[in-house]
Amino acid sequence: MYTITLQDAPADITELARAHAEHLFRRTLERALGGPEQVLAAYKAWTTAEDTAEDEMAPEDVALAKRWIAAAGRARGDAFQAMGETEAWFEVRIER
Repeated sequence: MYTITLQDAPADITELARAHAEHLFRRTLERALGGPEQVLAAYKAWTTAEDTAEDEMAPEDVALAKRWIAAAGRARGDAFQAMGETEAWFEVRIER
């Protein structure tokens, strides 16, 4: 399906804290978007939207990309709540 990896995490983060943050990010995304398949669909719509003008996309893809933005923001907030201020970010990779 897909993997979530915490990138640029603070140097002193434990593996347990890293795994917990990745789990929270995934769980929040899946709850907000409706499950793993919907996460993939929204992520793909968002990556397409990054390189495509909005008026060149189907309205449902635009809406899905906007849902990704909102869900990813909420997921970041949930995952980073325990870490405080950080420059870390989550990489989403689609498994082929």
